[in-house]
Amino acid sequence: MKLLGKWGVLAAAGAAAMVVGSGSAFAQAAGAGGRTVYEAAFFQQYSPANALEVVRRVPGFTLEVGDQEVRGFGQAAGNVVINGQRPSSKSDTLETILARIPASRVARVEIGPGDLFGSEFSGKPQVLNLVTTAAGGLAGNVTGSLSRGYDGRLGPQGSASALLRRGTSTFNVSAGFDNFVQTEEGFDTVNRLPSGELLEYRRKVNEIADRTAYISGSWENNAGENRTAHLNFRAALGWFDLGQTNDVIPTGGIVRDDRLTQNYDTRNFELGGDVTRPLWGGGIKLIGLATRRHRHNVDSSYNRVHSEVIGGFVQDLLNQRDETVLRLVWNKSDVAGWSVETGAEGVLNKLDSDVNLYEIDAGGDRTRIDLPVDQAVVKEYRGEAFVNAGKPLSKTLRLDLGLTYEASRLTVSGDAKAERVLKFLKPKASLDWRPKGGWHAQLSVARTVAQLNFEDFISTAELTNDRVNGGNANLVPQRAWELLATIEHPILGDGLVKVEVGYNKISLVQDRVPTPEGFDAPGNLGDGRLFLVRTTLDAPLARFGIKGGRFTAHSSYVDTSVEDPYTHRQRHFSGYSILNADAGFRQDLGKFAWGVTAYYNAPTYYFRQNEIDKPFSSNPYISAFVEYRPSPKTTFTFNLENLTDGPAFRDRTFFSPTRSNPDPNLFEHRDRNKHIVPSISIKHSFG
Repeated sequence: MKLLGKWGVLAAAGAAAMVVGSGSAFAQAAGAGGRTVYEAAFFQQYSPANALEVVRRVPGFTLEVGDQEVRGFGQAAGNVVINGQRPSSKSDTLETILARIPASRVARVEIGPGDLFGSEFSGKPQVLNLVTTAAGGLAGNVTGSLSRGYDGRLGPQGSASALLRRGTSTFNVSAGFDNFVQTEEGFDTVNRLPSGELLEYRRKVNEIADRTAYISGSWENNAGENRTAHLNFRAALGWFDLGQTNDVIPTGGIVRDDRLTQNYDTRNFELGGDVTRPLWGGGIKLIGLATRRHRHNVDSSYNRVHSEVIGGFVQDLLNQRDETVLRLVWNKSDVAGWSVETGAEGVLNKLDSDVNLYEIDAGGDRTRIDLPVDQAVVKEYRGEAFVNAGKPLSKTLRLDLGLTYEASRLTVSGDAKAERVLKFLKPKASLDWRPKGGWHAQLSVARTVAQLNFEDFISTAELTNDRVNGGNANLVPQRAWELLATIEHPILGDGLVKVEVGYNKISLVQDRVPTPEGFDAPGNLGDGRLFLVRTTLDAPLARFGIKGGRFTAHSSYVDTSVEDPYTHRQRHFSGYSILNADAGFRQDLGKFAWGVTAYYNAPTYYFRQNEIDKPFSSNPYISAFVEYRPSPKTTFTFNLENLTDGPAFRDRTFFSPTRSNPDPNLFEHRDRNKHIVPSISIKHSFG
């Protein structure tokens, strides 16, 4: 009832906002095909430095960066295109690409249903098209920031990008160093159940550094409609290091001073491009993409007494992941009144993984522990062919239809042998309605098939959690029928309120299943369902006497259900939080701006063989900023994270031998706090 009460408040707030009123916003207009257009003048009040800051200020729009881990090109799309085309890159996120474009080169922003922008976006209620100017010359951005942890550790980072336009060609290059530094301290308690007796207390400090150095560049040639070409590359080196001190105090036992380290090194390289040419009254586009990633992870855990090692474990992981993509698309805007797009995509993916887990004795000698499927090669050849067509049924109604046929051959070799061929037919349809009064509604239905994570085939140990993740070479993708209804309406001028309601009927739910070796691993359960409600409220407050003020709120309610393989009762899917919400206020006053945002996140549950793992945070989590803009091209920002000084928590409830026993026998509680984190940043644009 408490949860429903919070949800009821959110829903009531959205409903109340809808009746406040609507009107035309400054620099906002209706475009072709039901697009909403925001000219560059609309964003001047925020003094944005780059296109990313422009996109983040679009009323009611939530940026989806896409999924870099998704194999292939078509299914990895976010919800932003640039000059009507999706960037032919996966390693560079949309946030990175947009941050490289100076705000001075943004002509306007268009918002419309995804069907207007290609098959990758079909069914998305909102896709943003960033239109750049034709201005020549050099422009760019320089950004630097510095954060400070509660223990005084500093995290400097910076980036620079430059854009040069000459005739029909545009060149862009950027380089940067991301440096996330954080220290968190806290404790663990382990209690016996049902008595509650304290078995162990641990005092922990984690020092974390996540660093990435990168360089990327792109070239675009735009000689007119259906006469474009793009080339892009990215090279990156990543280092993740964690060092943990752990003072362990067992009840009635020997006190230890354990140590844990994680050292992860990653190398990434990507080369991609596309070319579009006229064909049969439309355009044909060829996209090519090659990505290579090498990763070396070393985890070490040592039990120590008075600094002397008495035992421990070391895990050494090496893997190489390669992807090569070729995609061909033809489209034409008018084929008997229909806009048509058809094409095909071929993808080769390969993961070569080698995991070695060792037990360390008091003398420092290593003994290898053989995990099931710890050395394997996973390879997939996948192809798909698709056709999409859409047409206006009236001035206010548009219909879009699509059909994709996907086939793949997947092989596993090494410690496990498996081979299978998968074939799927994936239809979809959407109906977009724009009646009078600014209303916009969309109803879509689609057959979807999830992608398999190749690393789910490989067994690894989690030394920080004292458990093993089994590999499952027999994992198959879950599939679903997805229904989504969206309705939105402008409020208070350039504000927006939006509600999305969805239902997914899922078969072969991907979750966790037991393995013959006594572990649990990613696997398939039976049928399941997912129900979701998402709300967005973006309200300017000038009518209420708050000059430059804006209130935003988002909520996401996701209810899932599937039969548990141990208890045979219905439960939520692993990895889902039932409710997430945020509310923020921002005020822009000429050269100054300030804002505050509060976040609420319900716990997430993971249902494993012998435990229920529940990470959660103290609510609300609050961040705030103050901004000073001495000129339209320079911005200083002071930011505070975790203003309430709230910790993050994790509860692990254990059962013996499995969760088929309803009575838990052990309970572990973890408490970690990074405390208040201040940071300063400066952004300067030129050109």
